[in-house]
Amino acid sequence: MLNAPRHRSGQSSRTTRRRFLKQSLAAMATVTIAGTKSSGKVLGANEAIRVGVAGIHGQGNAHIDQYLGLPDARVSYLIDPDQSLFESRSRKITDKGHAPPRCVKDIRTALEDKNLDAVSIATPNHWHSLITIWACQAGKDVYVEKPLSHEMVEGRRCVEAARKYKRIVQHGTQQRSSRSRANEIAAVQSGDYGKLLVSKGYCCKPRWSIGFKPEVPPPEHLDFNLWLGPASQRPFHENLVHYNWHWNWDFGNGDIGNQGIHELDVARWAIPGATFPTKVWSLGGRLGFEDQGQTPNMQMAVYEYGDVLLVFEVRGLVDKPADGPFKFKVGNEYFTTEGRIEQGQFYPKSGGTPEKLRQYDVRVTDGGAWGSFLHAVRSRRVEDCNADVEVAHHSCSLIHAANISYRLGERVPFNAKTQRLGDNAEVVRTFQNVTANLTGVGVKLEESTYQLGRTLNFNPSFERFFGEHANEANAFLTREYRKPFVVPESV
Repeated sequence: MLNAPRHRSGQSSRTTRRRFLKQSLAAMATVTIAGTKSSGKVLGANEAIRVGVAGIHGQGNAHIDQYLGLPDARVSYLIDPDQSLFESRSRKITDKGHAPPRCVKDIRTALEDKNLDAVSIATPNHWHSLITIWACQAGKDVYVEKPLSHEMVEGRRCVEAARKYKRIVQHGTQQRSSRSRANEIAAVQSGDYGKLLVSKGYCCKPRWSIGFKPEVPPPEHLDFNLWLGPASQRPFHENLVHYNWHWNWDFGNGDIGNQGIHELDVARWAIPGATFPTKVWSLGGRLGFEDQGQTPNMQMAVYEYGDVLLVFEVRGLVDKPADGPFKFKVGNEYFTTEGRIEQGQFYPKSGGTPEKLRQYDVRVTDGGAWGSFLHAVRSRRVEDCNADVEVAHHSCSLIHAANISYRLGERVPFNAKTQRLGDNAEVVRTFQNVTANLTGVGVKLEESTYQLGRTLNFNPSFERFFGEHANEANAFLTREYRKPFVVPESV
């Protein structure tokens, strides 16, 4: 079993968090004051929206490109504790004829600027919520990459901050800005193709061993203390910066919270009225190799929404799209009483000819993910936001619920029978996909074990677990933050 970091609950942890909150609010005073000066600002029709991009490696570079392609946006700040890319990223901006951006290591410096309109967040996951909250308090609108939160409670704090400070917060689940995807969801919910029974998501892409990297001093161009931010202090190694932090619990959420959140969000979207599930369980493991990673590379999760199941499948031991029997698969399927919907087609149970889905009247703000965000920034209408912060919180909570179940689990042999699978054909098939993939890449199941997570009951009204294992599960809803980088209990 993977060793989970200690999470404290009860009165002592609440007292500790209150003490941290007081200290962090004192450190943030200038940010909040700056917010009161700019939060009432209304942009003119011809006035460019000034954006600061926080985190400029990887996806942050894509953010810069997106804004450079939009005529009403200007990237006025580049924010990153790693200064090595400031010159090259700035050059991209000036080559477009725009003014050079100001480059800073610390997001708090940018938030003090009353002329900054919005922040676009592409940092590691453990920074997403804190920057979102700080930005809302400073009167800035926010585009935040997936997942919105690193811990479940953080998502609710982001919702509260967005509403209290009347900020637009759009989540980086870009499929919410796709008309074709919205039409597919409308088809599933219409009942024209039968009643939905199982909403299924896949995140099956190559996630092989990251090996082991030695602990060494951080490079001079990296402020590693600032990079760590809310996370606990630790030595630097190269499997943290700049991508493999995804597979470390203190910074990432595994592939279910990386690529997977896109398809998990769509799977929940398809279930009429779905917010939080009432029950969840998960299983899997980091299988096929030993390395410095902690999160599972093979995982399945099952969520109950009344008489509809949401089933999610993560397989990282797959080949590139053109190679081998275990193919890259990232997408969604919907199983109904009458057949199956996938990629805009309906496949009837009767075995008849597949048919293209009908066209429905769907509401999506045009402009893609980033263009629609800027539209909502101008209109000040939450309903113009294709992936609003509360939508994000509901979907990202599914990541956390599955991972909490998994982390509270126990190692069991593959040949042990588990009643968890039940008799649902798609649940059984998902487990068979995982085991077949493992066998196919040479894992000897008779000599291996996996982690069988706890079955957890969830109360959507209180956003807490209840019943058996509730105390252990609720301890994972938040974390102990490293001051002054504290997500506050009250925004």
